[in-house]
Amino acid sequence: MKRIAMWSGPRNISTAMMRSWESRSDTFVIDEPFYPHYLSKTDVDHPGREEIIASGELDEIVVGQKLISETKGTCSIYFQKHITHHLLPSVGREWMKDVTNCFLIRNPKDMIISYSKVHSDLNMHLLGLNEQHEIFNYVRKITNQIPPVVDSKDILLNPRDILSKLCTKIDVVFSEEMLSWSKGKRDTDGIWADYWYKNVINSTGFNIYKEKDEDVPSKYLDLYEDCSKIYDELSKHKIT
Repeated sequence: MKRIAMWSGPRNISTAMMRSWESRSDTFVIDEPFYPHYLSKTDVDHPGREEIIASGELDEIVVGQKLISETKGTCSIYFQKHITHHLLPSVGREWMKDVTNCFLIRNPKDMIISYSKVHSDLNMHLLGLNEQHEIFNYVRKITNQIPPVVDSKDILLNPRDILSKLCTKIDVVFSEEMLSWSKGKRDTDGIWADYWYKNVINSTGFNIYKEKDEDVPSKYLDLYEDCSKIYDELSKHKIT
């Protein structure tokens, strides 16, 4: 069983990436398994907070064990969508040595512009860049290898090329099934889908990349500068 943990920040194409992998006939997926635990241990006021906490697994040890043990029928790939800041410092990481960890990055300019439209008080934690960099370095240390990194812009510009190269990197045979999917919600979507997944639910594939003709809001310029340093460091390792 190939278990793929894809680590992304918010306001990226992480859900579209989950759709892409779920479209494969040999793959099953899980959507942000640490999210309920994260909300239960923080005061982050996300839409549907109490509903998410009430319906999810709150024991992070149980979550980690399931990520390295769950199977489904004849599926040979288990794709796990993770948001980086959901992995709180208190969460054990022993399970991570038994999965293939990959990283999905996005230019912080695009991320901040997008997120600022739905959140009025952004900070480094909410964007997850520090956590992504820290997890990247942790994986690099325990594997003694540079883990795969893909940039959302590159995927949107040429999904077949980047996804096929990612598959090669992690010893998976690329499938054309990854390039399209049917509209609609999935049983595998988190119950938070109604709040966050409108665009993906209406999609049938990766959207065409469009350069944002906007500037980062002035109050976030310092945040943008800090995020850019981390993004630039991670992007040195991206698949091209």
